[in-house]
Amino acid sequence: MEIAGILERISDKNLRYIGEKVLKGVRLSPEDALYMFSSHELTFIGALAEYVNRKKNGMFAYFIINRQINPTNVCVYQCNFCAFGVTKSDQRAYEMSLEDILKKVGEIYAQGGKEVHMVGGIPPHWKVEDYVRLVREIKKAFPQITVKAWTAIEIHHMSKISGRSYEDILKELKDAGLEVIPGGGAEIFSERVRKIIAPYKANAKEYLEVHRTAHKLGIPTNATMLYGHIETYEDRVDHMLKLRELQDETGGFQVFIPLAYWPEGTKLGGNRTSSVDDLKTLAISRLFLDNFEHIKAYWVTLGEKVAQIALNFGADDLDGTIQEEKIVHSAGTKSAYGHSKDRLIKLIRNAGKIPVERDTFYRPVCIYS
Repeated sequence: MEIAGILERISDKNLRYIGEKVLKGVRLSPEDALYMFSSHELTFIGALAEYVNRKKNGMFAYFIINRQINPTNVCVYQCNFCAFGVTKSDQRAYEMSLEDILKKVGEIYAQGGKEVHMVGGIPPHWKVEDYVRLVREIKKAFPQITVKAWTAIEIHHMSKISGRSYEDILKELKDAGLEVIPGGGAEIFSERVRKIIAPYKANAKEYLEVHRTAHKLGIPTNATMLYGHIETYEDRVDHMLKLRELQDETGGFQVFIPLAYWPEGTKLGGNRTSSVDDLKTLAISRLFLDNFEHIKAYWVTLGEKVAQIALNFGADDLDGTIQEEKIVHSAGTKSAYGHSKDRLIKLIRNAGKIPVERDTFYRPVCIYS
């Protein structure tokens, strides 16, 4: 990409300085990221982000054949930003049986699936053994499937109800077959905001400590940020800075996933943020998180059209087929519940990128050149 020529035409001295730092490979400061959030030069910021992305990933854009499973929506935390979790007495409450879960894993395995992504509510009646058993039974029935399960919030909850350490819990889950931890539950690290949107779940320090412990045990993890609710740009930058610092320390994060907030059915309410904000947030995350190899444009929260554009704004991954996502759909997203492999390939090709089917660890399975 010819960034130098674009740089010469930018009249904003601060943006030009940021662009020069990017071209020289100099790490951006929090002040740089904050300035970009306040800028209206979306195209330039996107071009910078895509320049960095192509240096890391070339023209490849990734997807995976996977299935998300949400075993239950019963949850003790009842966060104000969430429309998914309910009490056990709620008429919408459900809890899947082990047989139903294994049937769903079997369906995606038959389609060449590589991963099951399992997260859900946190029921008051579940013990640590219940979380471990699900992982063990899936891995026993389908040893070739990678089990990506239980966010840092669930790990923290297991530790709290059992009195055991994060390390002890994670070792047991790893022995049962857990291979990767998803990034959910990060929300936004600002304690001021967290007290309003999710006052009872693990705080930022606890979330990061779970991930630090997982990395120490050789368990890679993903990272997320929920944006577009009541947080400020400063909160977003501080959130990414904390993730960048932990990545400097451990190198255990695989991918960063900005998650757009959907307000329908939540106590928090509010409005959906703009597509411009979506693209800007993705692009700035690509520029600021220089030690992350991958940035995901999660089509479930973005919608497939914005996610497709994001593949030219610094993102290199669309996630996967998913099949049956319930958490974001309960809050009003209009995206499909799942996509076919062919649909994802078409989305990527139409964005001008080369589709790459990957496994959970971003190893290529098939390149569709």
